[in-house]
Amino acid sequence: MEQIIADMYHETQTPYPVIFARLAAAILFGGIIGLEREARDRPAGLRTHILVSLAAAMFAIISIESVHMPGFADDQVRIDPLRVIEAVTAGVAFLAAGMIVFSRGEVKGLTTGAGMWLSGGIGLALGFGHWFIAAFATGAALVVLFILARMQIALGMEEKQGPAAVDDEKAGG
Repeated sequence: MEQIIADMYHETQTPYPVIFARLAAAILFGGIIGLEREARDRPAGLRTHILVSLAAAMFAIISIESVHMPGFADDQVRIDPLRVIEAVTAGVAFLAAGMIVFSRGEVKGLTTGAGMWLSGGIGLALGFGHWFIAAFATGAALVVLFILARMQIALGMEEKQGPAAVDDEKAGG
């Protein structure tokens, strides 16, 4: 039993409070993007974006920690954190592609898929400890999703969508 408990609390390269802060930030930042998608009544919203960002952050943290594990210190064992980035990117791209639908001659879900992909990237950035990069990317996503969407609507390039559009239709407008 002692060995199991010791295995649960082994030393890490990154202190546990930092790891937990990175994971919490991935939840927060992924949630910010997910809230916008949720507000527009998109299929992949708050929970999906949080899970994508959290998973990506976790994979990055595991990658960092694996490089420093005593069992992997052998010259014959090579752990490449870039492969984690590639794997997360491919996995999230697969999920995002599932959000894209071609229906009645229109492509739908591209922005949601891109948001999921970005959430994965933000999670990776946080997992590797790049807080400012993740914060900037989250802020940039908000600009794209909120401000540019409003500009497109104002210029007549995009129809109003989400709960407000539903209310407008009910009101006859």
